[in-house]
Amino acid sequence: MSKELPIDRQNMAKAYEPQLFEEALYDWWESKGYFKPEHAGPDAEPFVIAMPPPNVTGALHLGHAITASVEDLLIRYNRMQGKAALWIPGTDHAGIATQLQVERALRAEGTSREEIGREKFLERTWAWREEYGGIITRQHRRLGVSCDWERERFTMDEGLSRAVREAFVSLYEKELIYRGEYLINWSPGLQTAVSDLEVEYSEEEGQLYFFKYMLADSSEYIPVATTRPETILGDTAVAVHPEDKRYQKYIGRQVVVPMLGRKIPVIADEYVDREFGTGALKITPGHDPNDFLIGRKHNLPTINVMTKKATINENGGPYQGMDRFDCRKKLWADMQASGLTLETKPHRMQVPRSQRGGEVVEPMVSTQWFVKMEPLAQKGLAAVNNGDITIIPERFTKIYNNWLENIRDWCISRQLWWGHRIPVWYCADCKGMTVVREDPTACVHCGSSNIEQDPDVLDTWFSSGLWPFSTLGWPDNTPDLQRFYPNTVMETGYDILFFWVARMIMSGLEYTEEPPFRTVYLHGLIRDEHGKKMSKTSGNVIDPLQVMDQYGTDAMRFSLLTGSTPGNDMNLSLERIAANRNFCNKIWNATRFVVSNLGTAFDYGAATWNLSGLTTPDRWILSRLNRLTIEVTRLIDNYNFGEAGRQLYDFFWSEFADWYIEIAKIRLYGADARAQATVRRVLVYVLDKTLRLLHPFVPFVTEAAWQHLPLHEEEALMVADWPRESHTPPDEDAETQMSLLIDVVRAIRNIRSEYNVEPAKRIPATIVAGTHEGILFKNEDIITALARLDPDKLTLVRALPNKPEQAVSQVVSGGIEIYLPLTGMIDLDAERQRLQKDRASLEKWIAASRGKLNNQGFVGKAPAEVVEREREKLADLELQLSKVADQLKVLG
Repeated sequence: MSKELPIDRQNMAKAYEPQLFEEALYDWWESKGYFKPEHAGPDAEPFVIAMPPPNVTGALHLGHAITASVEDLLIRYNRMQGKAALWIPGTDHAGIATQLQVERALRAEGTSREEIGREKFLERTWAWREEYGGIITRQHRRLGVSCDWERERFTMDEGLSRAVREAFVSLYEKELIYRGEYLINWSPGLQTAVSDLEVEYSEEEGQLYFFKYMLADSSEYIPVATTRPETILGDTAVAVHPEDKRYQKYIGRQVVVPMLGRKIPVIADEYVDREFGTGALKITPGHDPNDFLIGRKHNLPTINVMTKKATINENGGPYQGMDRFDCRKKLWADMQASGLTLETKPHRMQVPRSQRGGEVVEPMVSTQWFVKMEPLAQKGLAAVNNGDITIIPERFTKIYNNWLENIRDWCISRQLWWGHRIPVWYCADCKGMTVVREDPTACVHCGSSNIEQDPDVLDTWFSSGLWPFSTLGWPDNTPDLQRFYPNTVMETGYDILFFWVARMIMSGLEYTEEPPFRTVYLHGLIRDEHGKKMSKTSGNVIDPLQVMDQYGTDAMRFSLLTGSTPGNDMNLSLERIAANRNFCNKIWNATRFVVSNLGTAFDYGAATWNLSGLTTPDRWILSRLNRLTIEVTRLIDNYNFGEAGRQLYDFFWSEFADWYIEIAKIRLYGADARAQATVRRVLVYVLDKTLRLLHPFVPFVTEAAWQHLPLHEEEALMVADWPRESHTPPDEDAETQMSLLIDVVRAIRNIRSEYNVEPAKRIPATIVAGTHEGILFKNEDIITALARLDPDKLTLVRALPNKPEQAVSQVVSGGIEIYLPLTGMIDLDAERQRLQKDRASLEKWIAASRGKLNNQGFVGKAPAEVVEREREKLADLELQLSKVADQLKVLG
């Protein structure tokens, strides 16, 4: 049901208070159907983004905030361009994260998932999702995201679950999915396999253990080094380089596994690095990915020595039951006692840790389900390399290509209960596998009803890889799929280029035979103001919800959008957000000034433009607006949102508010009714267009302000037309003339500030205009008003043979000379005394700084940045002293 506009258009509030407008405006927009693509009409060109689905367990953080801000900017911009803008929202079931949350709740109740069983556990998880799953959705609304909430999806809703089933069975039928024994990354804490991408490597201090591999037939030994002694228990060979003369005589003989007495062969393989360690390599196919491949190459047995809880199993002999790290210590101590050790050395090493749990991941051979990635990767590479998909920034194309060119098969099974259960049923009678789209009642091979479904679930990324088309109804050929697929843009962080983006590309090409989107835009990560990663332990996390409460949503959005460039990390501070809150206030205050000065008889559409009545400032601001429109449109089209926002900020604050509005006041407060009408029309026109340009960046304050303007062919700013480029070329003359006027006013203001002239005081001036005499004469009222000059004591001349004495002078662009007589402007004696006092203080400080920098003890011992700061301080003090000397010289 459509709601009433929550704004009194006849009475504009004195101040902009976000909490009074944001929720009410959002509800109004949504009730009017503006978020739906159908609002643009059936023939409008589609523009589609599928929101990266946040975890259903999640709470809003800055990563969500920048993603939502960028995508909402794109959606609002394209909606204003007249396109059928569809932004599909949704959430991800987040297998591991959600299961951990529910398991934690069960432990608090004194039970566990194993104790209550799978069925009850899934009931609890769905109930948990119903209770907490809407939190992040409500938080997203606070950001102003203009999604079509009626099309909201969840990765485990009925339609998407059917899509997952179709995708799995389709790949299985093409023999691109297989079940096999392979080395996977096992997370002992999470009790599941994790993909290569879910493993993070951290550089840590470890040990390199050197020990003896005794020959079985002599007292000789081969020296071997390892970082994980516990894996010795699973060794099935020792490898040496075939050309390594030190060990050639041992190739083909046998050595004995320490403490276990098991004999294993010495093999030759060119993979061995003769320069690392001892040049001899222990081979443990069951616990190292490279050893696994070598083991297959040489037909070595694979021995797994660990349980899923990372304790030693029966293959570890006397060490059975021990924790892997306790075993490391005990085994090494036993080897020392037996004379089998050589030495240990400190060693910096890359330790694999679970991204989710943080514990050390254990490479372990396990029976899992895999996707053959090479055929899919070839299609993904071709789509980017032939231009079907463009990655922005372009430098990530090389990274994308490198990953796909070296891709390994993807382990898609997870030992969890929450997720899409693998659609495979095993027959207890014929041992066959039934892989079908609908749950079977009998084995497809022998007809037996004695079948049981695979207990594992699919990797969460398997379902989210289908997101761009499953959200539109695939595998059914729905009207939404026909109209809105492929998507237009996939916008996300560069950190999930492989996790998600590459998999979506491969999935889209495989299942729909089309790229899932045309453009990939990657934003960077958000760091604190010093460039450090935000973390709870560092205490530097900025909570977007608190920021929105304190500064308003628009201030945070604008900070995120203007503080970054494509693909680069950005530093964010509360000071920047506070400054952008001031910008939002500036927008409101400037609008309020314009609205309050329109008068009761103003009618924007009453007459055609009287171009002859436009002044130089009018022509200037219209020309600058036209340039801004062209440039902002170009920048957004090229995904350079930060620069587009910065140019809008500079135009609105500086050119429009600080210069044009101040100049407009002269005519607004004057007696010429025709001049008043003209300046009012220009003010409204420029403000209207600028608010439209700003709207995708700061939607709430611009909508609230725009509703007070007296032109309403459109009902809401968010569905108003985007400004178009003017047919008239830029007004170069007006821009040049205004540049001169601004330089003159700015120079006089700077001198006033330097000499501490009271702001309200009118002062005399002499301006030697040269060839610009006509421009300055024509706009004398502007110079007088903005520079606070005494109109009766302003001398404007073409040339001046004799320069005034005891006057401050400055030359600005165009050779214009400005002279401000000191007499009457300031108290000369008081100013002279003040400057002499400043000079004495500066000389004292300079002497102290020079003394410090001449002290070798300070320069040699202090940190380099401290010494550099002292040098910068000295340079600044010397500059200040030079200025004071110049001012004293003028005073005489």
